[in-house]
Amino acid sequence: MFPPMSVLEVPSSSSELRYEYAKRLMLVSGRANRELAARIADKLGVSLAPVTTKTFANGEVYCRYDESVRGADVFIVQPTCGNEQERLTANDALMELLMMVDGAVGGSAHRVIAVTPWYGYSRQDKKSAPREPISARLVARMLESAGIDRILTMDLHSGQIQGFFQKPCDHMTALFILTQYFNDLGLEDIVVVAPDAGRVKLNKLFASKMGADLAILNKERPAQQVAAINYVIGDVRGKTALLVDDLIDTAGTLRAAAEAVRDAGARRIYAAATHGLFSGNAWENLEAAGFEQVVVTDTVPVPAGAPGNVQVLSCADLLTSSIRQIFTDGSVSGVFGGENQLF
Repeated sequence: MFPPMSVLEVPSSSSELRYEYAKRLMLVSGRANRELAARIADKLGVSLAPVTTKTFANGEVYCRYDESVRGADVFIVQPTCGNEQERLTANDALMELLMMVDGAVGGSAHRVIAVTPWYGYSRQDKKSAPREPISARLVARMLESAGIDRILTMDLHSGQIQGFFQKPCDHMTALFILTQYFNDLGLEDIVVVAPDAGRVKLNKLFASKMGADLAILNKERPAQQVAAINYVIGDVRGKTALLVDDLIDTAGTLRAAAEAVRDAGARRIYAAATHGLFSGNAWENLEAAGFEQVVVTDTVPVPAGAPGNVQVLSCADLLTSSIRQIFTDGSVSGVFGGENQLF
C-alpha cells in the first residue's frame, strides 16, 4: 500500500551518511466529514489511518494518532463545519483540526497538509464595522501556528483569504462539477443569476461554461444573515433561472432571490452552490422558495431532514487528484486547467 521505508547506504567516507528516501502518504480524518474522507481514501487506494478522536464531558476535544506518522506526508481531511451525527460544532471541528495538526507535527511527520474544503469563518474576511476581528485571517494564523505546511481548500468566499496564509494555499473549485451536472440536465433558455455584485465574476464564468445569459440581483444586507433583494438586472422572463453562489447557510438569501426572479417572470428556478451548510431554518426557506432542484457538493455533510429536491454531488475526485498532485510535487492548478482562481 505504501512505499517501503528509507534504505540506508553505507558511504565510502565515514564523514557522511547517504540514504534513499521513499515518500509515504497517510490520510486521516477528523469527525467533521468522515464520509468524504472515506471516498477520498477509496479513490487513492489507501486506508484511513486510525485516529482516536473524542469530546470529553467538559467539552474539550481530544485526538491521538494510533500509529506512527514519522516521516509521512499527513493529509488531514477536516472541513471546519459542524456535524450533527457526531455532535460536533464548527468550533469543535476547528479545534480538532488544530490538535490533529499539532499531534502530527509532534509525531515528526514530514509534511502536514490540512484538507479543508470548507474553510470556516471565511465570511468574516474583512472589517464591516469598527472593532470587528478579521476572523478568517485569525484562523489562518492559528493553523500556521499549529504547524501546517500547506492547506487545500475549495471555493473560498473571497480570494483575499489566500493572502492570509504565509504557507501555500491550494485553491480548488467545484465549478466544473456543477456546470457539467446542469449541462447534463439539458435545460433550455437558461439564465445564470448572480446573487449580488460580489459574485458576478464567478457567475459570468459559470454562464460562459453553459452558454447561458447572465443576470444580477441588487442585494442589500440590513443585518447579518438577513438579505433584501430590490430588483433583477437582466432578463429572466419566461426563462430557467439558475441561482449560483459559493454557499447556502440559512437559505434566507436564496429564498429572497427566488422570490425576486419569480416576480420578474422566471419560468423555472434552480440553485447551485459548492457548500451546503443548511443551518437554522434552511429547510423551511428552501421548501418555501419552490426550487426545482438545489444542488450542492459534499464538502459539508448534509444535515438530516433535507427536502427531496436537494441533490448532493461528490467532490472526492477533485480532492483525490489534488492530494495526489501535492504528494508527488505536481501541479494542483493543472487539475483544473489553470482555471481554479475565480476571483
